[in-house]
Amino acid sequence: MNKRDLRRKYKELRLNLSEEQIEELSLGIANNLLKLEIWNLDFYHLFLSIAEQKEVNTEYVLHILQGKDKNIVVSKTDVKNHQLDHFLLTDNTRIIKNRWNIPEPEGGIEISPEKLDLVFVPLLAFDKSGHRIGYGKGFYDQFLASCKPDVIKIGLSFFEAEDVIKEIFESDVALDFCVTPHKVYQFKN
Repeated sequence: MNKRDLRRKYKELRLNLSEEQIEELSLGIANNLLKLEIWNLDFYHLFLSIAEQKEVNTEYVLHILQGKDKNIVVSKTDVKNHQLDHFLLTDNTRIIKNRWNIPEPEGGIEISPEKLDLVFVPLLAFDKSGHRIGYGKGFYDQFLASCKPDVIKIGLSFFEAEDVIKEIFESDVALDFCVTPHKVYQFKN
């Protein structure tokens, strides 16, 4: 299947999930994340879920990070410059939804991508080699390319891996791990 068909397939699969299923599957992902030895780092980038797109509910991951007193960084979409800007999430951070219903910080303390130790990556689908398919705009590939070379990239998915995603481009940044409700995939990149 090509990327366009995979996007369509996984958007439809997600849209067919009930709210209860999303919560149960998201909790399973968070529990599987706890099995990884990733909790001794300083700066964690977390995407805030778009409920209307039935994305993985990252509130569970947020609570883990807060409980471990970690520095949590969230993004704001800069459509004009086709990039993501990153801000430290604090008690004073005001989160609002943009016109695409993406929750994002209004502003705050800006954090450079080079400072991040780990990035939780949204996706629609991924394969057994760690390649991922997002919404197709390239925001995350550009962002991940600007991080330090050893940043840990962890995808979060309700669904298991495809065998192979075709149409991989040089600008596509592969994952180090992908965590599903039932399995943790580790990739050798």
